[in-house]
Amino acid sequence: MSKILQVENLTKTVKGKNLVENIEFSVNAGEVFGFLGPNGSGKTTTIRMLVGLIKPTNGRVTIAGHDVFKDFKEAMKNVGCIVENPELYGFLTGWEVLKQYARMQGNISDDRLREIVEQVNLTERIHDRVKTYSLGMKQRLGIGQALIGRPRLLILDEPTNGLDPAGIKELREFVRFLVEKEKMSVFISSHLLSEIQMMCDRVAIIDRGRMVTVSTVEDLLHHHSGDVVEWIAEPIERARDIIASFESVSNITIRDKSILCKVDQTLISEIVQKLTSNGIAVSKVAEKTITLEDLFMQLTTGSKPSSSQQSSLDLKEVH
Repeated sequence: MSKILQVENLTKTVKGKNLVENIEFSVNAGEVFGFLGPNGSGKTTTIRMLVGLIKPTNGRVTIAGHDVFKDFKEAMKNVGCIVENPELYGFLTGWEVLKQYARMQGNISDDRLREIVEQVNLTERIHDRVKTYSLGMKQRLGIGQALIGRPRLLILDEPTNGLDPAGIKELREFVRFLVEKEKMSVFISSHLLSEIQMMCDRVAIIDRGRMVTVSTVEDLLHHHSGDVVEWIAEPIERARDIIASFESVSNITIRDKSILCKVDQTLISEIVQKLTSNGIAVSKVAEKTITLEDLFMQLTTGSKPSSSQQSSLDLKEVH
């Protein structure tokens, strides 16, 4: 499978501190690739290097075979992107904004712009001033301008920001349309894990500037899903410590007033007995189907164990 984006050993150092370090992944032609990480993990810094907005300290980025830092113009001909929020001229109409971007690229027909307006569902408002648009409409117009040159790779940084559930569903359907009908690759940075799980073919997880894992969503969940058990018990901190005292228990986290862990189910009755004998009230023990959100919490600092519970998290890359 051909690679539209290749990232190798990408590192950015500022004042002796590595903001990102040895980032490596690739995006295949015709896939939706998710890029996940907690706030401050280095997602936007990485994206800025992908499109040449900042220069890496070390490493290489190629888009459609062109080195971003040695052959910038040719590389950028294959890319449309929105980094953080789309910057638009509020005093212009949506149509005038698209015309302005079309002039920058040259040889873009009005028919192509009308096609984009229809695709991003702005037909009824395209001749209104942008300052009257909702945030969701501005996001759609921003995506529209990124599509003007028919890019082979579309990069979207937190595209669901400000969108209501209907807008998020519409975006998800539009992304699949771009991949299936326009044969485009889409790279999406997001914190809405349920949407990434529904939208993406593969995902990369980054934490504190380092890669944690790269895998298909299916393989990632399958690799970590076996024997995940949810416990509801009070007091929850003491319950967690007792559960963690069993050597075979791993990946233990507290989330939404419940305890999640991986454990051999043959040990459940023994754990329940130890909990109750220590005065812990157990109200629920159930097998849980792990979601991308559960896995994300396990693999990143979002669910870092307390000092009293030093179970190690499995950060091995899934191939």
